[in-house]
Amino acid sequence: MTERTVSSRWDGGLRAVVDAGGFELVVDEPESVPGGTGKGPQPTDLLLASVASCMTLAMAYSARKRDIELVGLDVVVTGTYDGPQFSALRITVTTESPTGEERDALVASAERVCYVTRTLKLGPAITVVAGAPGDLAQG
Repeated sequence: MTERTVSSRWDGGLRAVVDAGGFELVVDEPESVPGGTGKGPQPTDLLLASVASCMTLAMAYSARKRDIELVGLDVVVTGTYDGPQFSALRITVTTESPTGEERDALVASAERVCYVTRTLKLGPAITVVAGAPGDLAQG
């Protein structure tokens, strides 16, 4: 079992700077939300982006593994809000090639190897721990 860690630092207002694998991401709320500056995607947009990018890479991985030429791949993820959370996510996968049954089989394979959608479907345990700097062990 391995662990991955991402950290976030508050940057004033409703803005955070995230370190994800050494890549810095700015996360913010839109200007229409008091405190938001619209200088980065919202956290919920990053969730949708995680699903879309993971499914895209899973399709590419599955196609390569099956020696299938993948042409014109697009993945669109739409979340439906129901109160303070998404009640549903719809993933739309389109390709120029392959088509039909071959495309459908490739999508099914990608679903099996997409870590993000698998994680969301399983509903992982979430633990929140609070403390002062230096009180909590990283990891």
